[in-house]
Amino acid sequence: NHPIALANILCNEGHVTDTNVICAALLHDTVEDTDTTPEELDREFGRDIRNIVMDVTDDKTLEKAERKQRQIEHAAHICDQAKLVKLADKISNLRDVASNPPSEWNLQRRQEYFDWAKAVIDQVRGAHGPMETIFDEAYARRP
Repeated sequence: NHPIALANILCNEGHVTDTNVICAALLHDTVEDTDTTPEELDREFGRDIRNIVMDVTDDKTLEKAERKQRQIEHAAHICDQAKLVKLADKISNLRDVASNPPSEWNLQRRQEYFDWAKAVIDQVRGAHGPMETIFDEAYARRP
């Protein structure tokens, strides 16, 4: 449901019409969470979509803390289309953490996630004002 939520946020709330962005949002976790390779994305969906997906893909060979720090550092340098996917992803995640957090996440972990997500999104400010406002509204529900 998460990839569909991103597409919904982009299309219906952000009014994004770029099909490469929508496709990349639907595919954004495939390299991280499946055996899909960047080459497969390129072959099946094209270089542009692959590039957007790879801009928002974490290097799972790194420790979690390092991956999270790199997301903050890398966010300002991703392509504009990837910034839209990043915005939708963090909006969706904040909404989920606020309304239905993982049972093992205590209050401190939920608050830390909100603050980390804001640090990432602060690096993409200027990419899409309306979606940034939607993110800020989601962030305002910080536990």
